[in-house]
Amino acid sequence: MLPLYSNALILIFENNNIYPIMELFLEILKFTIPALIVFASSYYILKQYLSNQYHMRTLEIKSQFGKEAIPLKLQAYERLLLFCDRINVPQLIIRLKTSDMTAEALRNSMMISIQKEYEHNIAQQLYTSQKLWEIIRLAKTELMNFIDIQSRSYTSSQSADELSRHLLQAYQNLKPNPSALAVQAIREEAKIILDVR
Repeated sequence: MLPLYSNALILIFENNNIYPIMELFLEILKFTIPALIVFASSYYILKQYLSNQYHMRTLEIKSQFGKEAIPLKLQAYERLLLFCDRINVPQLIIRLKTSDMTAEALRNSMMISIQKEYEHNIAQQLYTSQKLWEIIRLAKTELMNFIDIQSRSYTSSQSADELSRHLLQAYQNLKPNPSALAVQAIREEAKIILDVR
C-alpha cells in the first residue's frame, strides 16, 4: 500500500481498492463530528454543573459566616459606642481629674486617654465599614484637636478645675459634636446589619 500523489488528487490504496481522500475524509467526519458534539455538550454541562455547585457552596459559606459574623459586628458596635462615650470630654474630666491636678496635667491625661482608648479599639475596624471607621477616627482626631486648642491658653501653674470648667462650657457649644456624630453613624450601620428601619 503506497500512496500516489497526482496533481490535486491523492489516492490511497487499501485492500486493492482506491479511495479518494475526500470519501475517506467524509467517513472520518461521520464519526468525529458526533463525538465532538457529545464531548462539547458533556463539557458544557459538566462545566455548568461544577460552576453551580461552586456558587451554591460559596453561598452556604457566606450564609454561615454571615450568621456567625453578626454577633461579632454587634459586639464591635457596642465597643465603639463605649469608646465614643469614654472619649467624651465630660466623661474624660470625671474619670481623670484629681483635686491637686494642674491644667497641663489634665490636658496630657485627656490626650493620652483618648489615644489609648483608640488603640484599644483599633481592631474593631475589621467588623465595620470603611466609612464608619473613618468617622470614628475623625471623631478621635477632632476631640484631641479641640482639647489641644482649648487648653493652649492655660499654663502649667493653673488648676485643672479652671481648665475643666472652660472645656465643659466650650464642649457644650461645640457644633457639630464629633462624639455624637460617631454615635449616630454607629447606630445607623447597626440598623443596616439588624435590618431595622
